[in-house]
Amino acid sequence: LMSISILGVSAWLRDYLNNVLTLTAETRVEEAVILTYFPVVHPVMIAVCCFLIIVGMLGYCGTVKRNLLLLVWYFGSLLVIFCVELACGVWTYEQEITVPVQWSDMITLKARMTNYGLPRYQWLTHAWNFFQREFKCCGVVYFTDWLEMTELDWPPDSCCVREFPGCSKQAHHEDLSDLYQEGCGKKMYTFLRGTKQLQVLRFLGISIGVTQILAMILTITLLWALYYDRRDPRADQIMALKSDTSQELSCHSMELLKPSLTRIFEHTSMANSFNTHFEMEEL
Repeated sequence: LMSISILGVSAWLRDYLNNVLTLTAETRVEEAVILTYFPVVHPVMIAVCCFLIIVGMLGYCGTVKRNLLLLVWYFGSLLVIFCVELACGVWTYEQEITVPVQWSDMITLKARMTNYGLPRYQWLTHAWNFFQREFKCCGVVYFTDWLEMTELDWPPDSCCVREFPGCSKQAHHEDLSDLYQEGCGKKMYTFLRGTKQLQVLRFLGISIGVTQILAMILTITLLWALYYDRRDPRADQIMALKSDTSQELSCHSMELLKPSLTRIFEHTSMANSFNTHFEMEEL
């Protein structure tokens, strides 16, 4: 279940990343996005979660059928996956983004606004609308960027606080406070640095790591119990027979030694009596 949760968060985050990469193409911000998210979020986390789902199913089958081979394979797979997750977690915590947002990046983003609304750049139009809606921002620095860099007479409707068809035109003529006042440039970098979504992934990663440790402990316990349950009962009978035989031999040996010990004691007593009698005669 936790693997499916991480897959869901990764898929949700992927839509954000695709739109951010669309808007930040050929800038230093794009480099920071790729450096931070893609090495961990896409190849490693998705592959690990998919593999964990398969491993979990096989582990469940091994537990139900009490199959030692499946349980051993399940334990080994969990151990390997845990090591991979631990390495990824250490890497993400140690990796710091040192790429600042430069004014040149802002200019590059503003230059890409000129293609907004063109039929051949529908993907760019979708990316701008998505980002402005989700992050509640407008333009790159301010909403007037749309008026400066495009042929639009007013910003897109995605800049409206309460969006509806023609809302930006109405806000432009009546009340500018109905438009988002903050630009998307800083929001974009805040998304990269603050990484609320990445923190969610880290929390889920830690949770699934703890769950894996508990699963490995329970697997070892189950393997131990199954091993002793499947021991050959004849081996236990042989061990018990050997123990009984040893006890019988010990008792028999003691019985055989009793007469000898009695005779030795009698001879010792007679010798002591003779010595005492001899000493009395001398006196």
